[in-house]
Amino acid sequence: MVVPVSYYLALSIALFALGVIGVLVRRNVLVIMMCIEMMLNAVNLAFIGFADYFKAVDGQMFVFFVMTVAAAEVAVGLALIVAIFRNRATVYVDELNILKW
Repeated sequence: MVVPVSYYLALSIALFALGVIGVLVRRNVLVIMMCIEMMLNAVNLAFIGFADYFKAVDGQMFVFFVMTVAAAEVAVGLALIVAIFRNRATVYVDELNILKW
């Protein structure tokens, strides 16, 4: 049984849209980072769908590199969030004005 590429793309579009909505609506930095990860996973799903459709390995290689960059992004982002929380005692975007003196 073969899954059509349109199903992969429909699920990918839905996940990406939920991620964008989460980034725009939520105010907690941790939730915003999780929504960014959801958007990256949506792109990965589209890559896998196209790799399956075209019977190519290129999409799977892109997914591997995107997952590597996502892991680095999580590590650096979480370290920044912990440092900001130690200084400001909050993780809400509305209350963070780090660049102002």
